[in-house]
Amino acid sequence: MTSVPPKSTTLIDIDPDRGGTFTDVWASVPGQPDIVLKLLSVDPENYDDAPSEGIRRVLQMVSGQTINRGSQLPKDLIRSIRMGTTVATNALLERKGRRHAFIVSQGFGDLLDIGHQSRPKLFELGIKKPELLYDEVVEISERITVECFDEDVNKDSRPAPKEVPGLFVKGITGDILRIVQPLNEDEVKEKLGALKAKGIDTLAVCLVHSYLYPTHEERVAEIAKEMGFKHVSTSSEVGSNMIKMISRGSSASADAYLTPEIVQYVDGFAKGFADGNLDGVSCEFMQSDGGLVSHKGFSGLRGILSGPAGGVVGHARTSYDGEAPIVGFDMGGTSTDVSRYGGSFEHVFETVTAGVSIQSPQLDINTVAAGGGSMLFWKNGMFKVGPESAGAHPGPASYRKGGPLTVTDANLFLGRLVPEYFPAIFGPEENLPLDTEVVAEKFEELTYQINADTGKSMTLHEVAHGFINVANESMSRPIRALTEARGFETSQHNLATFGGAGGQHACEIAEKLGIGRIVIHKYSSILSAYGMALAEVVQEAREPSSETLGDEALPRLEEKLATLRQRVSEGLLVQGIPSSSIAHADYLNLRYHGTDTNFMILRPEDNDWLTALENEHYRELSFTFPRTRKVLVDDIRVRGVGKSEEVSKDNDSLVNELKSLDFQSQSKGEDMTKQVYFANGGHQATKIFQLNALEPGRVISGPAIIIDNTQTIIVVPGAKAKILTSHVVIDLAQDKTQHDADGELVVDPIKLSIFGHRFMGIAEEMGRTLQKTSISLNIKERLDFSCAIFSPDGELVANAPHVPVHLGSMSYAVKYQHELHRGKLRLGDVLVSNHPESGGTHLPDITVISPVFDEDGKTICFYTASRGHHLNIGGYRGNSMPPDSTELWQEGAAIKSFFLIRDGYFDEEGIVAILLEPGQHPGCSGARNLGDNLSDLKAQVAANTKGSNLIRALMDEYSRPVVQFYMKKIQENAESAVRAYLKSAAKKFGSAPLTATDYLDNGSKMMVSISIDETGFATLDFTGTSCEMLSNMNAPPAITYSALIYTLRLLIGSDIPLNQGCLAPTKVILPKDTFLNPSAKAAVCCGNTLTSQRLVDLLLKAFQAAAASQGCMNCFGFFGNCIDPGKEGEEQDDSQGFGFGYGETICGGEGAGPTWHGASGVQIHMTNTRTTDVEIIEKRYPVLLRDFSIRKGSGGKGKFNGGCGVVRDWECRYPLTFGIITERRVHQPFGMFGGENGESGANYWVQKMEDGSERWVNIGSRGQINMKTGDRCVIHTPGGGGWGIPDGSDVKDGIGVNGVVDGPWQGNAVYPRAAGSFHTFAAAQEASS
Repeated sequence: MTSVPPKSTTLIDIDPDRGGTFTDVWASVPGQPDIVLKLLSVDPENYDDAPSEGIRRVLQMVSGQTINRGSQLPKDLIRSIRMGTTVATNALLERKGRRHAFIVSQGFGDLLDIGHQSRPKLFELGIKKPELLYDEVVEISERITVECFDEDVNKDSRPAPKEVPGLFVKGITGDILRIVQPLNEDEVKEKLGALKAKGIDTLAVCLVHSYLYPTHEERVAEIAKEMGFKHVSTSSEVGSNMIKMISRGSSASADAYLTPEIVQYVDGFAKGFADGNLDGVSCEFMQSDGGLVSHKGFSGLRGILSGPAGGVVGHARTSYDGEAPIVGFDMGGTSTDVSRYGGSFEHVFETVTAGVSIQSPQLDINTVAAGGGSMLFWKNGMFKVGPESAGAHPGPASYRKGGPLTVTDANLFLGRLVPEYFPAIFGPEENLPLDTEVVAEKFEELTYQINADTGKSMTLHEVAHGFINVANESMSRPIRALTEARGFETSQHNLATFGGAGGQHACEIAEKLGIGRIVIHKYSSILSAYGMALAEVVQEAREPSSETLGDEALPRLEEKLATLRQRVSEGLLVQGIPSSSIAHADYLNLRYHGTDTNFMILRPEDNDWLTALENEHYRELSFTFPRTRKVLVDDIRVRGVGKSEEVSKDNDSLVNELKSLDFQSQSKGEDMTKQVYFANGGHQATKIFQLNALEPGRVISGPAIIIDNTQTIIVVPGAKAKILTSHVVIDLAQDKTQHDADGELVVDPIKLSIFGHRFMGIAEEMGRTLQKTSISLNIKERLDFSCAIFSPDGELVANAPHVPVHLGSMSYAVKYQHELHRGKLRLGDVLVSNHPESGGTHLPDITVISPVFDEDGKTICFYTASRGHHLNIGGYRGNSMPPDSTELWQEGAAIKSFFLIRDGYFDEEGIVAILLEPGQHPGCSGARNLGDNLSDLKAQVAANTKGSNLIRALMDEYSRPVVQFYMKKIQENAESAVRAYLKSAAKKFGSAPLTATDYLDNGSKMMVSISIDETGFATLDFTGTSCEMLSNMNAPPAITYSALIYTLRLLIGSDIPLNQGCLAPTKVILPKDTFLNPSAKAAVCCGNTLTSQRLVDLLLKAFQAAAASQGCMNCFGFFGNCIDPGKEGEEQDDSQGFGFGYGETICGGEGAGPTWHGASGVQIHMTNTRTTDVEIIEKRYPVLLRDFSIRKGSGGKGKFNGGCGVVRDWECRYPLTFGIITERRVHQPFGMFGGENGESGANYWVQKMEDGSERWVNIGSRGQINMKTGDRCVIHTPGGGGWGIPDGSDVKDGIGVNGVVDGPWQGNAVYPRAAGSFHTFAAAQEASS
């Protein structure tokens, strides 16, 4: 080190953010300009750690002294370091964390392997489940359960159980828990000793109901530490004592996996400073929740979104004017992060990150797979952008590493990136500029191919801009979802743009969203680092609760809140926050009884929690419950903040300067003028300005480009950019003109791609409206619904969410009404139907249909429709899906056609009469939840209205002829993709028909013969299928069409529009009065759930694509009445239904295929429902789940093995009636090409005898059985068939779908780094059926 005297003795603040590609550093030196640095995150030839290197450079600049790389960094100039890091994120994404074991209650060893049981992708053969983080799993003999259950309406009149040592213990909430199996400490020591012998020194511990009673987990951790284990994560601690064992256990595993890595990194970072420590320096890390924490308390679980959280804090603290909420748009190289800020940070408490369930507060950040490096594709006649990315290596084509065309290249080709301002760091010697020539060559090749395929003569620039347009459309959809799903109007926001690529796209994305103003901070390209400087130290505390909101409970809640405030304050004081700077925010996590939708409510100023809940509920969900409905308090939370005075200075500056500056147009001072291509006007002379040369108060009119050292901002024609001291504010022109339709009726592949997004966007908006405005658990929370738009003749155009069994089937309901009322429908009409003869699937699925008229009020332009599963519409013994129904009248209200609304009148009296009509049949009751039925029907009407309004807006924008033209072309596009697949199948298999036969458990035969001609047209003939059945397994024709669309999408193996075009190159022959085309009176409720599964297996068998999967949804439920304490032992009358009930479908094994092993314990094909967590079930209902595990050995052996089914073992803690409807309990799931069959399933009634012994009875495929306390219902689900001869001999090559084997982790799965509320909704859509 030289002896140059220091330039400054002032203490400085340094804030590094280590990203995936670059590390950004912002440093504040009092009295001097801020320091901004950007360096590579990984550069092993020059330095070991990028943040340390960034700090070294800052210290060297400020001190004027040379500080050698590798030497310890002096601390005397540093006041604080605030840091964001991707260490935890990268370890999780790359699966490079700490080896550890997972300790769990007996019967739940496969808890995380099965997870929520839903498959990650809806349309996938060869399901790839996320890799587990732990190396070993150990079950221990320990079990507790909740003694009382929530659904007991007589709970308050029963004597409350008391604590009894060894039998009853009191939980954190005051709930009494029963010790079913005490903790066996000798067994724990023995099993932990065996792990120690294997070299494992890190544990994650998760025991059932430890969120209420953590004592057993804490004791296991004590024993482990006594035995020398280095790190133990208990689920009760890292999961914030929150209910849900799957998420809490997964969080504990993630913490054990990541925290040792974080601790190791922080220790290594600290050793790089003088004296080998950070003593005397305030060093804090950004957490996923947007708060800072001392480096000594930084953990892996809370650091997963450390970097992105800094960006959210950054835009919230720099770009919010106090009035319009902002959408944060952070566009980087590989992905884009979307978030929202409206005056307070929005958190989510349960997410899936990199395939791992995380139960920890995180800012609501949603990653979209579109960034500067997203690759450009021409597929199936459409423009497609991403999700594949060129990454840093090879990077975009212009980076001179042989990379593909990307969004960055398109911007470069259009003139929106200026090579002269890019550093010359490319090529073998890293001294060349961006390569514009190779980009032009590649666009020439791509344009030639597009023009050859379409017969058009598009220019290279039209093609390049087309890809930008499609990319912008794909990024706009999640922004709409994030805002409007929460009840906010997207257009009422400002767009806060940051990240390296954000400024290039901001104007056009804002235009698509109807947003009028864009705010860009001067540090927008390093905003995550700058956000660290504006963040505050945060400490959280949280406890579960079992209180019911009300005057009686409030004193106890206040006492708990006071205790948590004290705990939080102590945590902040330890981190050096003075008590005068500590502020607390109190929250209650509230939900209405009977719902699963929680609202984290901040304490209102008037302490009126109920009104605050009602206000939030109404804003987000558009309705409120009556005040008689109980409100449950699930959690109590306190967030403590060490307040800082620095956080609002940038926002204050934004507001003040917009009001006070005298804005003047800037016509000179540009660096240069270049030709840049824009959508309106093509190439235009565009001035390029350097941001640092522009004075505050200047206005730059578009077209223009504003450039600084790290970013490029495009100002589109008509927009005006106001220059402020620390911001650029772009106001867009608000005039909306209809697109020119002249000559439009020749297909434009760019518009085809855009309309594909727009039509799907309308269907998704309808879905969000339905979910928001519905009231029933089944639609609002299980998302068992579909919304769609249809052509004027009832053909499907776009369908969302994707419930597989609804795919394509709704169009038959719409066409039926269209033909029945042809020429008689009027403006405002709304129709209802559910009958199998009128296009229905089963009666609980009620379809609401609305015609969309042109401006003349006479011409139908489109139809909108929504189908929702109404849990109860009457039926036999009060059940709309009775396991033993044989006639349609036993399954509830049947509606062929009914005008729900006509001439503005909602016919409530008429629909109520229809819903109560089943009660006139013997042994049946009418609908028992009329309030829910009516509310959900009104919600379906609201969804249709939303869709109708959006369609009209689209026609206003483009004209009716153009919109309908592209509606047809989207259908033709789907048809061409299906034809292409069918041609390949015909070439593969020759001219002989593809045939398949299979048998249902009752002996009924299903057959198909598929003939494909040279044009790619397939005839599917089901002649030979058995006659209809005296059971409820009959399937209306709509179900066969749904199964066919689903199967074709599986076989094609790529993303295509799912509309009527998929069926255009097919003819389906369904002989009348077979069980695939039954008579009007046949029972059908299980055709939807079971026969649909068997149809998919049959079709895949015919196409030789996969062995049979479990072929069943395993429909299971239990029902009971809350027995009055004074009438226990008396016979209960259940003819009018039950007081409470629970239903689910259960996962099983996937069939193997030509290149993959079948997945185990996963939902297959026509269902993808999630499992309800064991802790929620046991808290609400009088059952004990003894076992939920993978049924080892149940998959068929083969060259590729079938997946295994599961065991689900229920014990009655109360007399209950169990209903079971299953398949493949007799016939086994078939193997293919020498592969062995999978094991069939089984349903058992385990009777508890008076002498304590057990009697096992096989129930068969279906039944409704009354069981007594102590009895068990044990379900074994089927495995999948194997593929190929097990000894490894060559097998006949089936056509196959993809080349991915579901085997050991290969590290190539792509996950969004941040999966907030938009991803949660999208995942729930895929996990509903």
